[in-house]
Order: sequence, then C-alpha cells, then structure tokens
Amino acid sequence: MRKIHKGSEPPNLTAWKKKNPHRRYSQLPEDMRRVIREYALKEKFYICAYCCQRIEDINNCHNEHIEAQNLNPNRTLDFSNIVASCNTSNQCGKAHESKPLPLTPLMEECETELRFKISGRVEGLSDRAKDTIQVLNLGDDEKNNRALIEKRKQLSDTLLWKSGIDPNQGLEDEELLEMLIRDLSQPNEDKMDSFAPVLINILQNWLSS
Repeated sequence: MRKIHKGSEPPNLTAWKKKNPHRRYSQLPEDMRRVIREYALKEKFYICAYCCQRIEDINNCHNEHIEAQNLNPNRTLDFSNIVASCNTSNQCGKAHESKPLPLTPLMEECETELRFKISGRVEGLSDRAKDTIQVLNLGDDEKNNRALIEKRKQLSDTLLWKSGIDPNQGLEDEELLEMLIRDLSQPNEDKMDSFAPVLINILQNWLSS
C-alpha cells in the first residue's frame, strides 16, 4: 500500500448532500458516483488503494468504503472514507465487503507493516497487517492469490530491468537505490507506474538489510 493523503470532497458532492440531508450512498445518482471515483482515482495517482496495480480510468474501478457501509451507515457519503479500488474478483474492494479493515491506506503504517518480496509475495509484520492481507486477499501465499503474486513479480521485475537492475542480483549501491526510490515515488503526468509502491517497499528493504 501507499498512504493516501485525502483531499477535499468534490464540490458537487458537497452541494448534493446539502440538498439531500440524511441520504445514504445507495441513494446517490450514478453521475455523482462517477465524480467521486474520478477524485479518488486522481488522488491515488491512478493505482488501486490496496494492491497498487494501475487503474486506467474510472470505468475500471469502484468507490470503496474503507469502513464498510454496513458497519457505519453514517459514513457512506464521507469522502474521507472512500478510495478507488480495482475491480479484480475476490481481491481488494471485491474481497473486503463488510469485514473490518484494521490497517488502511489512510495510515502511515500501511507502508511499513507490509513487507513485499521480490518473489511477488507480501508479508504482514504485525497482527493487523496479517489480518488486512487476509481480508483483502493481497497474496501472502500462492494458494490464496497466485495471479496477483505473479503479476506483482512480473511488473516489479520489469521496472527493475528498465532501471538497469537484475532482480535476481539485487543492488547494494545505496545512492542508486535512493535515487530509484525517488524516481518511482514521482508520478508521471499525475500517474504512478503499476506496483511502483510495491517496488519502493522492496528497495527500502534492500537499503535496510
């Protein structure tokens, strides 16, 4: 995950809520839902809030309530509770449903309590991180989500090769590692590379090892 810095809610949503007090997300018109998705996607630089794969446009994602609508109906129209999630079956928002999510992309710790590996797997470094991996099906084991693990490895390897780094050899040059982390952290035309935060996490682990 990469921490999301939530911005102000869309002005159209603010106006709609004023005209429609006591309404819920389920009563929100589709055009307003699309506006929310657009805002949420832009503030996450067009990557999924959970798995960090690239989302090309608002037709390839959905509005994901971090605190599920069934758990807190009063927050269904709270923009600070809504992020953009990919539409992958049995993963991320599609796996979350109404289960509590102990570690979220709104927390600083989401970048440190999950450890990504060059194999494509992810490891939880705390109990809440382990629980979150299970809830979102983020691929701690091939039997749980082989497709995501393989995709994460393939695209992370591609980013490394583009930078002249052999994924199987690693890199011990701290200066080059720090430079690559800075480059990956900068969106290109307001979009991040698919799984860039995952690779940043891997490189940071190389730095600290």
